[in-house]
Amino acid sequence: MNSNRRHFLKKTGLAMGAVALTPPIHAFGIINKPALSHQTIGHGGFKYRVHKAWGDLNPSSTPVNNCHEMVMDSKGRLIMSTDESKNNIIIYDKSGKLLNSWTLNLGSAHGLSIFDEGGQDVLFITDPGSGKVIKTNTDGKVLLTLPNPKDIGVYKKDMNFSPTETAIADNGDIYVADGYGSQFIIQYNSNGEYKNHFGGGGNKDDQFSTAHGVTIDKRDPDNVTLMCTSRGHNSFKRFTLDGQYLNTIFLPGAYVCRAVMDDDMLYSGVCWSRLRYLNQTPDSGFITILDKNNKVISNPGGTAPVYKKGKLQLMLQDKPLFNHCHDVCIDEDKNIYVCQWNANKTYPIKLERV
Repeated sequence: MNSNRRHFLKKTGLAMGAVALTPPIHAFGIINKPALSHQTIGHGGFKYRVHKAWGDLNPSSTPVNNCHEMVMDSKGRLIMSTDESKNNIIIYDKSGKLLNSWTLNLGSAHGLSIFDEGGQDVLFITDPGSGKVIKTNTDGKVLLTLPNPKDIGVYKKDMNFSPTETAIADNGDIYVADGYGSQFIIQYNSNGEYKNHFGGGGNKDDQFSTAHGVTIDKRDPDNVTLMCTSRGHNSFKRFTLDGQYLNTIFLPGAYVCRAVMDDDMLYSGVCWSRLRYLNQTPDSGFITILDKNNKVISNPGGTAPVYKKGKLQLMLQDKPLFNHCHDVCIDEDKNIYVCQWNANKTYPIKLERV
C-alpha cells in the first residue's frame, strides 16, 4: 500500500469516526438518532441488544423530567407517563417516533396502568404529590377521579396519601398502591367507591416497606392474585384479591418497582441495587426477569442469577448502563422498553430481544 493511499484511508477513517461520535442533532422537532448499538445484555435465553437512543425526542418541544412508566395500548402504541407537567403523557410508535403528547398539568405524574373497558382503552394515572388517582381515555379526557381515603374516613386526617400505582381487575375493581404514603393497598369498585384496604408499613409478612407497585397476576387463570411490591424489602408479596397474604418472593439486592406480566413471565425494573456496603446505591439499576415459577432467569444489566440450595443469592448491577430502572413495557416481539427515574432527563431505552 502506497503512502498516499494510507494517508487517504487514515483521513477517511477519522472522518467516519467523527460521524459515528457526533451526538444526535435536533431540527424541526425531529432527532437524528445514532446508529444502533451492538451491545447485548442479559442471560440464558433472555438476551437483548441495547438501543439507548430509541426514545430520544427534542427536549425543547417534548421535554421529560423522569420517565416513570409505560404501557402498550390495543393499537400497539407505547404510552409513557412523565412528571414533566408540559408532557404528562408521551405516545410513541415502536420505531421511537413521537405520535402525540398531552398533559393533565400534574407535577408528579407517576403510575400508569391500562385497562380494556368494554373495548375501549382507559388509563389510570397516579400523582403522589397531589394525592390524585385519575382515569382518562387515551386522548387525556378525564373520566373519573378516585376519592382520597382521607376525605372518606378510611385514613385519619394526619395520615399521608401519596399513591404510586394502580391495577385493575377483570370486574373493574381498582387497586391503588399508596407507596409513598401510608403503605396500604386500597381497593375501590369500578365507580370509585371504597371497598377494602390492607397492608400498611412494617416488617411483618403482610406489611410493606415502600408499597411501590401493585399488579393483577393472571398467569394461573384458576388462581388470580395481586403481586404487590415491597421495594425496601427487595420483594414482591402475593395477596388474594380481597387482601389476604399468601407468600413473599424475595429478590435479595434488588429494589424492584412494579411487576409487569407478559405471558408466563414477570418483568420488573430494579431502581437500585446494594452495591456499596450492601446499601441502596445510586445509579445501580438493572432489569430482572422471572419465569412462571417466580424463579429469576435473567438480569439484563445485572449479575447473572445464582441459586444455592434453592435460595437466590444477592443480585447487583453488573454493567453501568442504567441509572434507576423505574418500569418496563414488553411488546409482542418480547422487546423491552425501559423507563428511568433520576437519569438526567433521558428518554426510554429499547432492549431488542436476540
